[in-house]
Amino acid sequence: MAAPERVVDIHVVADSTGDTGARVARAVGAQYPDLEVNVVRHPRIHDVDGVDRALETLREDHADAVVFVTLVDVGLNARVAATCAELGVPCADLMAPALDAVIARTGLHPARVVQPVGLAADYFERIHAMEFAVANDDGNLTDSLSEADVVLVGASRTGKTPLSMYLGYLGYRTANVPLVTGVAPPDELFQAAPWKIVGLTIDPERLLAIRRRRVSLMGAQAQDGGRLGGYADLARIFDELDDVARIQRRLGCPVLDTTSLALEEAAGRVIELVSARRRAHLAAPTPMEGPVG
Repeated sequence: MAAPERVVDIHVVADSTGDTGARVARAVGAQYPDLEVNVVRHPRIHDVDGVDRALETLREDHADAVVFVTLVDVGLNARVAATCAELGVPCADLMAPALDAVIARTGLHPARVVQPVGLAADYFERIHAMEFAVANDDGNLTDSLSEADVVLVGASRTGKTPLSMYLGYLGYRTANVPLVTGVAPPDELFQAAPWKIVGLTIDPERLLAIRRRRVSLMGAQAQDGGRLGGYADLARIFDELDDVARIQRRLGCPVLDTTSLALEEAAGRVIELVSARRRAHLAAPTPMEGPVG
């Protein structure tokens, strides 16, 4: 792989953890495959001294620097902007356009008070969702699927566990159920609300590579004349994915191909699918109601 043609250091100056700016920085970096993007966080800046410490770092090495600001304090924000202008460093205020849009619509002005991470209204729900994902991972259903917001189903190593953990982090109680050739899926899967079930699939050759790497890391010996057994054998993987697809069709669930999706993108797709199907389910008339009008 060729070395990046250019390097950019994105300094994220934030009054909280800097996650917002870092996410935007990664999204920007994804649009420049030939650019090496380094994210430098300056988190929890609440006063002039904190701003000045961040700006001193910037002064020492600003040739390749860009600054992303997520400070809600107007004075501190202005101090960063002034120094960037002095140094000739491009600076993007990530909060101002969003706040201005809400002001334009509502006429209301923001409180400009730092909200510490972890004290949001959904904090405890997110903790519960993460615990739920851990407890209901890989078919170990310690809770009823009726309590899940999302149920992921697919073959082994299609990304169910990391995706369920990430959805849990976002606040969605997620269970994942592996579909294994020759093993009947749990009855509870067919009793769960269909709108919450999403199937996962993956390119067979990509799955083969993942499983071979896993077998190698586990120190397993090659079987079947060096073919690594059915778990990591391409012909059997094709058959396995066909079996899984038949079960997914029985469930009537949408199927998401995770081959080339980043974790965040896959999570976004799952949320969109489940939300849309849930809305459609709630909007559909019950058999007793019939259409309105």
